[in-house]
Amino acid sequence: MSKVKPAPPPGCTLNISDPQVQEAAVRIQASYRGHRSRKELREKGPPKILQDLKDVVLVEGSAAKLECRVSAFPDPFIVWSKDGKELKDGPKYRYVFEDPDFVALVVRDGVLADLGKYTVSIKNPFGQTYGSACILVEVPAKVSKGPDNKKAKRGTTVVLKAEISGEPPPDVAWLKDGDDIEEDDRVFFDIGDTNTILTIKNAKLTDAGKYEVFVENNLGTDQSFARVDIL
Repeated sequence: MSKVKPAPPPGCTLNISDPQVQEAAVRIQASYRGHRSRKELREKGPPKILQDLKDVVLVEGSAAKLECRVSAFPDPFIVWSKDGKELKDGPKYRYVFEDPDFVALVVRDGVLADLGKYTVSIKNPFGQTYGSACILVEVPAKVSKGPDNKKAKRGTTVVLKAEISGEPPPDVAWLKDGDDIEEDDRVFFDIGDTNTILTIKNAKLTDAGKYEVFVENNLGTDQSFARVDIL
């Protein structure tokens, strides 16, 4: 005596004569064939860069991404480096593979030290290729350490020094009691890469007052003050 097979639960049967089912089957088959064709058409060989890396600007405290489009089969091994030193995938540097043809490096928490030349190495069993680009870092102008208050005797030399930073390098000005200082052979200032120095020779009683160092670039401004007393 043959057993009667139970009917399948509702929704678990397909009517192959249904036009919607037939259309879905055609789409699945076409999709599979397209995927297989794309894979079969890929020829084994050394990696190639199809879209070069481009220089990017990184603002201090933010993130930047370097990316390029590549062609490689079999899939390549990727290594990123900065100024010749390999970068490890981690919290600071993130290796990104957005799809089979794009590779990228994300640099997080930007600082001035991230300025430099970055290189991607793309390697598979058939060869190796490289691409390079620069990250340009922008840092708001800042007085990192302001000048100290000074007390000096008449006729001596007074020196006020401030440490500054910024990229692009900031414009620098010195002021006394709110007015720009007009430089001459006795009162003048120098601007270095990381500091600025105001020199007052043969100090006079009229040199006493409130001095300000002011820095500015396209990302911001900063200032610091110091008091000079002449005895």
